[in-house]
Amino acid sequence: MHVPRTSSLVLNHRVHLDIDNLNRSQLVEISSTRRSPRIRLQVPVFLRAADVSGAQFIELTKTLNISSTGACITSTHILRPDQIVHLTIPAPAPASSSLVPSETPPIVAKVLRQESAGHMRLFGLEFLHPLE
Repeated sequence: MHVPRTSSLVLNHRVHLDIDNLNRSQLVEISSTRRSPRIRLQVPVFLRAADVSGAQFIELTKTLNISSTGACITSTHILRPDQIVHLTIPAPAPASSSLVPSETPPIVAKVLRQESAGHMRLFGLEFLHPLE
């Protein structure tokens, strides 16, 4: 799927494009400061990290949007800027077919920013290795 890039000189200018392959409620967001478009897509993920007190945790949460280079996730924990976190997509129940992998490798990401939304926190993450 080819998505045209914007050529705006305004750094915070965002363009929303409807994509035929996506549901009407899903949009691709392109910003002139982004390396790849974001898709508003909720994907369940396990977040493994340490909170600000240093205690390790695993939390089942979700993405709010995702791209090949990063994601926005929710969490009830407080994370630090530049902190490294691990995301794992839960595997489906074991199937009789060998086509479904039994597990997915963790996605390593760095926390870029944090925003509060009520009792939840939103985190902008950058993947250390872009998704293919």
